[in-house]
Amino acid sequence: MNIIFHKNFFETYADDPAAASGRMEPIINELKKYPYYKFITPEVAKSDDLLRAHSSEHLENIKKSPTVYSMAILAAGGAIKAAELAFSGEPSFACIRPPGHHASYNSCWGFCFFNNMAVSLLKLESEGKIKSAFILDFDLHTGDGNINILGKKKNYTILNPSSNNERDYLKEISLTLDRAGDFDIIAASAGFDEYVRDWGGKLSTNAYQEIGEMMREFSEKHCKGRRYALLEGGYCYEDLGINIHAFCEGFKASE
Repeated sequence: MNIIFHKNFFETYADDPAAASGRMEPIINELKKYPYYKFITPEVAKSDDLLRAHSSEHLENIKKSPTVYSMAILAAGGAIKAAELAFSGEPSFACIRPPGHHASYNSCWGFCFFNNMAVSLLKLESEGKIKSAFILDFDLHTGDGNINILGKKKNYTILNPSSNNERDYLKEISLTLDRAGDFDIIAASAGFDEYVRDWGGKLSTNAYQEIGEMMREFSEKHCKGRRYALLEGGYCYEDLGINIHAFCEGFKASE
């Protein structure tokens, strides 16, 4: 399974929890333990890629902070690489930052700057590779940027689970996927801040593996195996790598 990562993501680029020092190291240290993860280095997204999801005014506003801009275009490029590999049949997880699901066409908040999910899916669509997508956003906070950019698109479905305990949360995902039908690809805005020791206080490590398994099974049945995930939130740094590994264990190809 592919892990999309660039060493620059270790660098602190802003004064917020997603950008904090020490957040990425536990993820990479954990994933490096397992030989079946293939690390792939992304390139930055091009302006044309960003402009499918955002206004030119928004790009210019983000450029006012060169440090943020350089990291944000690298994150968007990581999302594109994950999407491209997923479309070719290789499940991929993008360990990227800044996150993106709170970035809308002409605005952003919540530690996000460019909408990595929208940038990656709209690039696939522009190239005639996909016409439909299922997006599972299991971050603690509803991805308003995903909804604002992609929510009204024909043949796109977005699920932000809202159940208030782990059992019902997993059941909500399962039932929605069971009723969803076929899509060209499935992608996750993968936030890990619903974790029992994080802000949400809801999901166990095992729950993340189950979410990964549900996505894998759905993709194999309904999406020709095409699936990828993009890191969003997750602020219990010491357990973040363990939780991402659990998700990837379920998400990767079955042996």
